[in-house]
Amino acid sequence: MKNFTKKVITSFLFIWSSTAFCLPTLNSFPSATATIYLDFDGEFVSNTIWNNGNSFMCEASILSDNQINEIFNSVAEDFRPFNVNITTDSSVYFNAPANQRIRVIITPTSAWKQNVGGISFIGSFVWGDNTPAFVFVDRLGYNVKNIAECCSHETGHTLGLAHQSKYDSSCHLIESYNSGNGNDQTSWAPIMGNSYGKNITGWNNGPIPTGCGNMQDNLSIITSANGFTFRNDDYSDDLNQAMSYKDNNSFIIDGIISNNTDKDVFKFTYTKQTNLHLEAMPYNYDNQFSSSNLDLKVSLYNDSQILIKTYNPSTLNISIDTILDAGTYYFILEGTGNENSTNYGSLGAYKFTGVANTLGINEVSLMGNSTDGKDNLSWNIIANTNIETKIIEISSNGIDFSNLINTNSDSKAINYDVNKTETRYYRLKVIAVSGEIAYSNMIALKTMPVISTTFIVPTIVYNQAIVTATENYKYTIFDTNGRIVKSGMGNNGTNRIEMGNASAGLYFIELFGTTKKEIKRIIKQ
Repeated sequence: MKNFTKKVITSFLFIWSSTAFCLPTLNSFPSATATIYLDFDGEFVSNTIWNNGNSFMCEASILSDNQINEIFNSVAEDFRPFNVNITTDSSVYFNAPANQRIRVIITPTSAWKQNVGGISFIGSFVWGDNTPAFVFVDRLGYNVKNIAECCSHETGHTLGLAHQSKYDSSCHLIESYNSGNGNDQTSWAPIMGNSYGKNITGWNNGPIPTGCGNMQDNLSIITSANGFTFRNDDYSDDLNQAMSYKDNNSFIIDGIISNNTDKDVFKFTYTKQTNLHLEAMPYNYDNQFSSSNLDLKVSLYNDSQILIKTYNPSTLNISIDTILDAGTYYFILEGTGNENSTNYGSLGAYKFTGVANTLGINEVSLMGNSTDGKDNLSWNIIANTNIETKIIEISSNGIDFSNLINTNSDSKAINYDVNKTETRYYRLKVIAVSGEIAYSNMIALKTMPVISTTFIVPTIVYNQAIVTATENYKYTIFDTNGRIVKSGMGNNGTNRIEMGNASAGLYFIELFGTTKKEIKRIIKQ
């Protein structure tokens, strides 16, 4: 929605804050010169080529601090590989070079530009005249995920990127906005396509709407046309220069996979046979991976630099339990592809943690699920020594744990009453009579709220609006001016409403069932 060509601009841009608005001051990479400013607090826009050159006021986004934090962190992760700072601080924006910055105004003031969720000029990041981009929160239903995706999408346009499309094997255009692949944790879509409904989003090397042979290499364009490139590599990819650890009982490593050839290598030396538990976790703000871009792979090599094992599960996070003889080993972390995407855009931040114990306690494994307000935990312990203490530990962030239940009985399961919906992290701490300590794997449980709905309608529609209903109903579709576009009846189950003749833009569908009436927004692509 943003493909414009720059005209000759001679006027001066004046933008000032319209509202005394306190919001979180956030910076993703303060040492970077290039700057992307997420402007949430309302602006007066004057002397630009927007709105036919007419001045206009952009109201504040009216988002909470938590929502702003989530949007900021999601956008920051999209741009984590690059030497660029995402900020919510206007002073940082104004201190950046004029031809290495962009302002993204996040506002519900959208009447001046109909039928889009956001708008921007391609390549405007380097124009040097403060031309902003816009993200319309009202058009996006104030949905935090969608707002964050739109911020990155519009910023991508300002960095020189067009849309990414999808074609069939015969080179026929299927989607002007590539909606990606998959429906699970590893579902993926390109940032420059339609990424609202997928878990992983990332930069892509794929075709654009002008033809399946017209490929757009996002990473090359971003890092060659805007005055900044990738971040400096944080850890060597050379086994002979690897970051070295010796007999570490525990460690926490924060790293970034900054491009699709980047590998981070870590060297571990153990003087005794060791029981090692490792966790490799990509960045994810809400503990549900909805802001993750990185699908990790971990490879284990021995001292002769021979591959022993590769860990690449179907989930984004990796949990490793292994027994290592005394010696030197190398762990290599890198981005990887999966059934829904390649490794091209598998980039971003990660946390690599480990707990090591010399053997005596051979294995501690923890399992669990959450049902009917209870977290049900069970465990298995294999040891060549007597166990003195078993402690269930709990954490709200997966890093800082505290004691929850101390159980010294022979039981292998407990039920724990919970009264919150936030994610809970559990692990089992086991202490042998010899004093040896071992930890289980970490598990995350979340009580999902029960959502009762009569009608389900995807927000983005193409030639058909698909309505899933639990009862028979009547429907009316009308545009933003209140004009009726279509009406009819539907049945209990899945129904398809033809919209191929409707223009692209925002519509409302009003659904009348026997027990419930609902109005939903739909965006025709």
